[in-house]
Amino acid sequence: MKIAVGMSGGVDSSVTALLLKEAGHDVIGIFMKNWDEDDNIDSKTCPAVQDYEDALSVCQKLNIPLYSFNFSNEYWDQVFVGFLDDLKKGFTPNPDIFCNREIKFNVLMQKAFELGAEKLATGHYANVGPQYELVRGIDKNKDQSYFLFTLTSDILEKVLFPVGAYNKEDIRKIAERGGLLTYNKKDSTGICFIGKRKFKDFITTYMPPAKGVFQTPDGKVVGEHSGAWYYTIGQRKGMGIGGPGEAWFVIGKDISTQVVTVVQGEDNPLLLADSLLATDLSWVQSPPQTPYACTAKIRYRQDDQECLIEKIENGTAYIKFTHPQRAVTPRQAIVFYQGETCLGGGLILQKLV
Repeated sequence: MKIAVGMSGGVDSSVTALLLKEAGHDVIGIFMKNWDEDDNIDSKTCPAVQDYEDALSVCQKLNIPLYSFNFSNEYWDQVFVGFLDDLKKGFTPNPDIFCNREIKFNVLMQKAFELGAEKLATGHYANVGPQYELVRGIDKNKDQSYFLFTLTSDILEKVLFPVGAYNKEDIRKIAERGGLLTYNKKDSTGICFIGKRKFKDFITTYMPPAKGVFQTPDGKVVGEHSGAWYYTIGQRKGMGIGGPGEAWFVIGKDISTQVVTVVQGEDNPLLLADSLLATDLSWVQSPPQTPYACTAKIRYRQDDQECLIEKIENGTAYIKFTHPQRAVTPRQAIVFYQGETCLGGGLILQKLV
């Protein structure tokens, strides 16, 4: 079978290509560039050149061709514009989810098929079930199903996730055994187009500072800031609010007035909610019949939380958790699971009081 591998220049995609090559498949590599940096930016902040060189080295080692495509325009139009729009509205978007849906498993997949591939393989830590379900990766610390919930079964039918059956440490050992220079390469973290820069430093290029205040729910001003969009629900660090008592946490923000509302105490009741609404729903196979008991995550590193999907009405899901959830954040993803299977998910609209 001819299989295209999305080569990122990291160890996971490198081993993906190695495993498929060793299994006897006709493997080709595809490298995609999704972001065009300003020439004045320090090249170390966006290591696309180094990533390409590493991907090329791996492909040469494996004796497979590497094709390179620039999807910067598509990324800008289909991911980044929406990311900025959400920030301007005061939301906290997750561009990785939309990059997977719009770029990797859409634009990149189309290129793979144009090159004659029958399937697209990536280095994601996830698995595809026998009925094209989305299943968690074996390594629970690296599982990436949370970021893949928008992939429907008809897409998963064309996808392979070879590293999903391994733990990360085993992947590095396989890479070293195979003589791949990426075997000890550090994992990339954060949002791809920001690189090693601080989020605030990057976003000021597109969203200039706007003076505002931190204030308590009863209207007491406790500090100043330079833009409400730089802060997210549940945030503790980076606000510069001193004074006596417990640490301060963000519980809300109003972009129109540039007011960021804060409270003291990690367990402050105003940080908690046991119900929420979710929209932009996407189901791997079909929507569940409600009411439906399952588990969910409202952030990537969170443990599974017991919940009930009470109803789905007009594209909106009503979710009630067994235990109150901390820092329910609009436009972050809520992803549903039944055991090891990812059912799908949506974007948080708002918490319910």
